[in-house]
Amino acid sequence: MSTKTRVAIVGAGGMMRWHIRQMLKQQDTTEVVVMCEPSAQQYELSSALYVDAGLTPPPNQPDLARLLRDYAGRVDAAFICTPHVYHHDQTVACLQAGLDVLLEKPMVMNAAEARSLIKTRDETGKLLVVAFPGSLSPNIRTVVGMLRAGKLGRIWGISGTVWQNWGPAQVGQWRQVPEISGGGFMFDTGAHMLNTVADLAGEDFVEVAAWLDNNGRPVDTRATIMAKLASGALVTIHGCGEAIPSCASDIRIFCDKAIVETGIWGERLSIQRHGAKRGYKVAVPESLGVWDQFLAVRAGALANPCPPEVGLRMAKLWDAIKASSAQGGAAVRPT
Repeated sequence: MSTKTRVAIVGAGGMMRWHIRQMLKQQDTTEVVVMCEPSAQQYELSSALYVDAGLTPPPNQPDLARLLRDYAGRVDAAFICTPHVYHHDQTVACLQAGLDVLLEKPMVMNAAEARSLIKTRDETGKLLVVAFPGSLSPNIRTVVGMLRAGKLGRIWGISGTVWQNWGPAQVGQWRQVPEISGGGFMFDTGAHMLNTVADLAGEDFVEVAAWLDNNGRPVDTRATIMAKLASGALVTIHGCGEAIPSCASDIRIFCDKAIVETGIWGERLSIQRHGAKRGYKVAVPESLGVWDQFLAVRAGALANPCPPEVGLRMAKLWDAIKASSAQGGAAVRPT
């Protein structure tokens, strides 16, 4: 009997191709059985990755309902990487079909959809992991463990910045159609920032003040967010999606015993202790990305770092950010 996880890829666009490249390094544990991609062009581009690796591409069944029916008993999990508006219904369908699900971020469009997915997860008893690289990163899990154990002292403040040439790069794409995307730069690339900061904080946001600016585009591309945590710690987040060609971030956590420096994807981690002139890099286990971590959770080797409750937390924070911005930056309480 095969020990490989048999997966259906739902959505085979540009972001999924990044994941496929990582999954191809895990052929001893992973078998991509079928893809579900309505665009023939996107399917061909993703199939080319298999051809380049000397492998036969998985077949394509563009109709998800038919795929779930025809492949019943032949797949164990679904990796969903589609435009945001489709996440809820596709995840419900896969969970109800008996599949475990790894779902690309942001999990859903709003808090109501998030609560619905939690309900479906509970009813089906299947695994649902949100593919936030930060939450699934060994770097973020390591520093979160240190923070919760009090090894770095009390958190006084968190400051984060994320930047990308997102505005000009996404012109004419679905990410700038609000009915499909649910938001702009801060709900797409910036969602990593919101989620990772919330992971690091480890407590509720009690007040949020935010300003979003569309810069003449259909969705937001610039943002400034200020927030207060339940402990009284202060958070500042700045996002600029109108930067020169780039995609990067910086997060600093100011504690009374150390300063932590990391990124929104958990791609690095250094800690500067009291009395030291510079930070030191923290050694953590290697990871091949979100699919690798999903397999570890599915095998019981890792507690789920990013369940749908994390997606709900993110949705509630985004709702508060939008509500504050609509009121000219007035402080609001997430609900």
